[in-house]
Amino acid sequence: MPTRIVIASPEGHAGKSIVALGLVEALSRRVGRVGVFRPIARSEQERDRVLELLLAHEAVDLSYEEAIGTTYAAVHDDADAALATIVDRYHRIDERFDAIVIVGSDYTDVGSPTELGFNARVAANLGASVLLVLGGRDPETDTARTADELRQLADVTTAELAQAHASIAGIIVNRADPDAIDAIPAAMADAVPKGVPIWSIPEDRLLSAPSVGTLFAAAEAELVRGDAELLQRESLGTVVAGMSMEHVLERLIEGGILVMPGDRSDVVVGTLLAQQAETFPSIAGIILNGGFELHPAVQLLLDGLDLDLPIGASPHGTYETARRIATTRGSLIDGTQRKRDAALALFEQHIDSDALLERLEVATTDVVTPLIFEHSLIERARQDVRHIVLPEGDDDRILQAASTVLARGIARLTILGDEPSIRQRAASLGLDLANARIVATDDAELRPKYAAEYQRLRAHKGVSIEQAMERLLDVSYFGTLMVHLGDADGMVSGAAHTTAHTIKPSFETIKTKPGVSVVSSVFLMALADRVLVYGDCAVIPEPTVEELADIAVSSAATAREFGIEPRVAMLSYSTGESGTGAEVERVRAATELVRERAPELPVEGPIQYDAAADAAVAQKKMPESQVAGRATVFVFPDLNTGNNTYKAVQRSAGALAIGPVLQGLNKPVNDLSRGALVSDIVNTIAITAIQAQDGSAPGAGTDAAGTDSDGAQEASA
Repeated sequence: MPTRIVIASPEGHAGKSIVALGLVEALSRRVGRVGVFRPIARSEQERDRVLELLLAHEAVDLSYEEAIGTTYAAVHDDADAALATIVDRYHRIDERFDAIVIVGSDYTDVGSPTELGFNARVAANLGASVLLVLGGRDPETDTARTADELRQLADVTTAELAQAHASIAGIIVNRADPDAIDAIPAAMADAVPKGVPIWSIPEDRLLSAPSVGTLFAAAEAELVRGDAELLQRESLGTVVAGMSMEHVLERLIEGGILVMPGDRSDVVVGTLLAQQAETFPSIAGIILNGGFELHPAVQLLLDGLDLDLPIGASPHGTYETARRIATTRGSLIDGTQRKRDAALALFEQHIDSDALLERLEVATTDVVTPLIFEHSLIERARQDVRHIVLPEGDDDRILQAASTVLARGIARLTILGDEPSIRQRAASLGLDLANARIVATDDAELRPKYAAEYQRLRAHKGVSIEQAMERLLDVSYFGTLMVHLGDADGMVSGAAHTTAHTIKPSFETIKTKPGVSVVSSVFLMALADRVLVYGDCAVIPEPTVEELADIAVSSAATAREFGIEPRVAMLSYSTGESGTGAEVERVRAATELVRERAPELPVEGPIQYDAAADAAVAQKKMPESQVAGRATVFVFPDLNTGNNTYKAVQRSAGALAIGPVLQGLNKPVNDLSRGALVSDIVNTIAITAIQAQDGSAPGAGTDAAGTDSDGAQEASA
């Protein structure tokens, strides 16, 4: 039977969606199959957006129709019959999941004192525990509740749940006064059943901020200028411009929406010019009211400014436009990735997920799904936060990934590029990069320092200090020297550069670990129930015997680094002693070399893929082998085979391919695919941070112990 959790609240606007999203995320790290269920749909006419938010989570595989119980109308007509329908529809999906998050009603139809009681009856009839969410702000006055007010609310609501025989797993006070989040649980402790844990999540203005697009819709404003994609940015306040231009400029706020009459050309021009200056806040958008069109001369001027700030035209007057905006609030439901990241970060920082899941008796699965593996990477990165440099600050995907990494506490970041341009672009995209360090490659302090070190390392190649200074204008060289000299722990690049451009500087400066002759790569292949390691699929086209052995030993070490017990299969087109030929002999010789270099490492080769991966085939072909049928590390004989195989498995088996992860360097540098998604970049940053935690690499500036990887490998990259 799955773990069943009902998230319920005694009122609307308590923020159940934040708690539900955080709980789904926490469960997805523990179990393989997470379901969601909505006993009462928010609306009969429109799709329930809270449910859609949860169904969009990558851990949930369920259709909208399957996840709905009944409607508000049915509950009002006959509560008992509606409850029976809910129970019946729930049990149609129950067996498919290890845990199910059940989101209670929203008080959006005809709220009544009995609504919490009905949610409690749902929980009792489904055999589910209740996670009670109390609003830290009064929904009628929108003011922060005191600890004593919350204590009284907890006293009443827990009694009502107990009367309906609902079991309380925990209480979360959401949107709490940030200054009282520690005092609130203590004040409430004697008002709730003994042993029930209490947590509080502070109010975050971003989560309740409406998007620019939402405000445009509320004001019936039509987009007349700017980038439509930026309508998703959150608006953190409103400035009504009813004064002269200089006073409007004084009142601009970061992320604010500016409301002004459409015939105030001076204010329009002054505000847009302020957006190009570093000395003024970056606003989220402008609404021109009154039904006026911009003067043609002003429109011509704006054409020359080439700004992407959204500008909308509303037919309403100033008062009506401002009124419509003032009554519009946002939510996590219609938010951006930044909002989602902020919500998850709040949940992770303020809720002890392990304690909550233990109380819910959530059993950990032995199966390692792609999602569980991704979460494990992020958790490991957060255990010992490292500093990663991202050279490609002019790529929106990098900025979006950086915002997520910072919000989730995965790594500290330095982004290379022009700081004003990057911060302006991030603000336009609604991203928070406040905690990122942004450095230009012509930095007056760092560039000479890095150039001197590069010239020292490459003096044997005739590199002058002038050539070194020129080379350090290249983001890949600058980022690599930053890692080499200890100003960053690792580097992730390649979203807009070739593999060669990304990793060649590391061959020249960071160099390979002692005992390793080449830099190679692996892909971490997350299948439906386990994670395998494929190497080398990205760097060395035709490895020699020695290089194949290096790849095998390095790939086994990488497997251990990510919690995978290495059993190495040296792949070929024949198994054991059955085949002959130069290619088979090369793999056979490499296998013997691996046994000499790492006698403790289980390795088999030559072996075919099916014999390495399938226990039934292995029983026929190599029944005595420790590796056959159980291999976790697959070493391909050449790049052609490896690259095509990983892509075939990725596309045909639906595997998540994480990589390429470079191995063999003294310090971690990792390459991205130029088609990388934001999630790929986040994963690679986490992997690089984990590699940097190793601590086995020599300290900054050491190069005598490493191997200079010039020559053949530089050319192949």
